Amino acid sequence: MERYLVGGAVRDTLLNLPVKEKDWVVIGKTPEEMLKAGYQQVGKDFPVFLDPNTSEEHALARVELKSGKGYHGFVCHTSPNVTLEEDLGRRDLTINAIAIDKNGKLIDPYHGQEDINDRLLRHVSDAFIEDPLRLLRVARFAARFAYLNFKIASETMLIMQNMTNEIKFLSPERIWKETERALKTFNPEIYFQVLQQCGALKILFKEIDILFNIPYFINGDTKINMGIHALMTLSEISKFTDNIGLRFAALCHDLDKGINYCDNNNVCLRKNHSKKLEVKLVETMCKRLRIPNLVSQLTQMAVKYHEVLHNILILSSYSIITLFDKIDVWRRPERLEQLILIAESDFRVRDNSSKKISYPQADFIRKAYRLVKNIHVRKVIEDGFIGSAINREIHKRREKVLSIWRNQ
Repeated sequence: MERYLVGGAVRDTLLNLPVKEKDWVVIGKTPEEMLKAGYQQVGKDFPVFLDPNTSEEHALARVELKSGKGYHGFVCHTSPNVTLEEDLGRRDLTINAIAIDKNGKLIDPYHGQEDINDRLLRHVSDAFIEDPLRLLRVARFAARFAYLNFKIASETMLIMQNMTNEIKFLSPERIWKETERALKTFNPEIYFQVLQQCGALKILFKEIDILFNIPYFINGDTKINMGIHALMTLSEISKFTDNIGLRFAALCHDLDKGINYCDNNNVCLRKNHSKKLEVKLVETMCKRLRIPNLVSQLTQMAVKYHEVLHNILILSSYSIITLFDKIDVWRRPERLEQLILIAESDFRVRDNSSKKISYPQADFIRKAYRLVKNIHVRKVIEDGFIGSAINREIHKRREKVLSIWRNQ
């Protein structure tokens, strides 16, 4: 069998990175011959087979013809006559279009090894523009390999800027899948930065994109915008957690600032609006992209309560207990630490100095919770309270304990 190792396994080998899985392309074979050799066929769109011994994927060499809109608008053509170079030519980036034969020889018709050395993400051919998913993939690769100093080639960025109209034909599930994978990288903020630079962010995440039009000041003088601040907060929280829900919530913590209007000078000003409108904004975005409920809930919590946590030291004991009630910390104690991490990440990037910044609100609210968490409903019921009086009494007792501690 004439087979070649291709794709990510080759790329990561050349980058001296661990190879997690191996994909192979097979030249000169038919599906019937693969089945006869004991391979198991998977997938409906094109012939991919699993090796009976290693379970590694073996795909027959193929070319793709554009037949419609979006990610699925292709007809795949496989034939024993399709060459390796033709198969590699349908791939997205040159760094993913390198093969290795059975003798360990590199086959690199599109100069992917050169781009690896130059740390460039470059499209293989003009066919790149036919698949809008590739725009998201390049943004994800930019995030994944940012720590290795990879950049997007200028000509590839230009193509990406000219293909945003096709983005709307991608399914919400596919958009979120790529976003989810990007959120797991070392530098997830780069993914959203690339989408904003090429114009795709305003189509996919318009609620986030509008933040780049709103001025933001650090320490009263360093002017950036709310979008950059959001990316900085995402970068900061990613140093401490790989939870994609928390990372996305940190990115969107100021999403309510996008409920705005622009004056004649194109300066965006914030309107007065209710918390219900803020939550609706998050819900609408998450439903549109079919973002998982847990991620949506964390994002809503970040938007509603991160400023509350910033002001926790001056809030009344009544308001603090009310906050605990609203985030349901009694049944979901992990939410407190999640909110602290989001708020602290936001707070740290508000200061552009190199000094380590303390966040006393974190220790304060942790101590407050430890003091009141052991005041249980059971004791209130044993004392004879019934109905709606139970919640009022337990709130009162928790407030009293907290007030005594604060006075001391």
